[in-house]
Amino acid sequence: MSFLSSCDTSDDVVGGNNQSNGSAEWDIPQAEIFDGGPGKDGIPALEDPNLINAGEVSFLSDNDLVLGYKNGNEVIAYPHPILDWHEIINDKVNGHAFAVTYCPLTGTGIGWNRVLDGQETTFGVSGLLYNSNLIPYDRRTDSNWSQIRLDCVNGTLRGTEIETFNLLETTWKTWKTMYPSSKVVSTQTGHSRNYGRYPYGDYRTNNNNIIFPFSPRDSRLDSKERVLGVLIDGNAKVYRFSSFTGGTGLIEDDFKNEPLVIVGNEEQNFIVAFMRRLDDGTILNFSVAPDQNSTTPSATLLSDNEGNRWNIFGEAVSGPRSGQKLSAATSFIGYWFSWGAFYPGVEIHGNVE
Repeated sequence: MSFLSSCDTSDDVVGGNNQSNGSAEWDIPQAEIFDGGPGKDGIPALEDPNLINAGEVSFLSDNDLVLGYKNGNEVIAYPHPILDWHEIINDKVNGHAFAVTYCPLTGTGIGWNRVLDGQETTFGVSGLLYNSNLIPYDRRTDSNWSQIRLDCVNGTLRGTEIETFNLLETTWKTWKTMYPSSKVVSTQTGHSRNYGRYPYGDYRTNNNNIIFPFSPRDSRLDSKERVLGVLIDGNAKVYRFSSFTGGTGLIEDDFKNEPLVIVGNEEQNFIVAFMRRLDDGTILNFSVAPDQNSTTPSATLLSDNEGNRWNIFGEAVSGPRSGQKLSAATSFIGYWFSWGAFYPGVEIHGNVE
């Protein structure tokens, strides 16, 4: 059964199995919080997922999307076809306790630190939605969080901002070409789900199929267009895949007085964003690395004016800054309607026809 078959948009208040943790105070309008249907933990988050080698994967097609993570030599892909059914995967790699949070309704995949106030926790699916977006809860305090707002909106930790880290969203084909030795979350999750079937029908392709209310509605772009949004001090700017046709390209931009480099490739289906200003105050000028001149995806992404080369996770792989890392801009890919709803008046890079 599809999860959506149990959704009832008439349940437009917090209640029943989805009652808040005892605190009536919310930082979002309570009348705009909707019950998604399955109930608290009705969509089961995963913990310590089973991993297999990329060469063993048979359940993914080349065009399936994955969220890629790298920590040292550990490289892991978290596939959308699994996240569509579980939404949150709690994991720990090289001492980094994190959660991959994913909302199928807004198309947003974000990495969250699981250490809150110095204590490690895990996140679960509350079953509640705001602006059609996932509301996770942390199991240590039972507080509710807004995924796209990146903060706690109800409970003991209300007002706390989540620490994020960037994931690479791209196709399975691009990811396995860049990282052929990657580990991949397997379908052996301990739950009986048909991971070969997308549970939301035509939702990804039908611009008019938005199941839950959201506001405001921004019609400058198609509702389901996937864009990368960059967040600085609560302000958002989005970058479109159409800016990166014909191979890998880059945009050097300045947003809220922060110099940025945004790199993307529409055919290979990725966009990433980094700060150009280093910790020592140096502002680098970038170009696309020679490795990217071919049609075969390469993890080596950028060259700079100092002679360094940087990979797609912002790590210097050669040159005088070898071993250093660029600061990732707080950014993630999501459907346009969700950016317009959460960040009214969001800037759009380039011309909008």
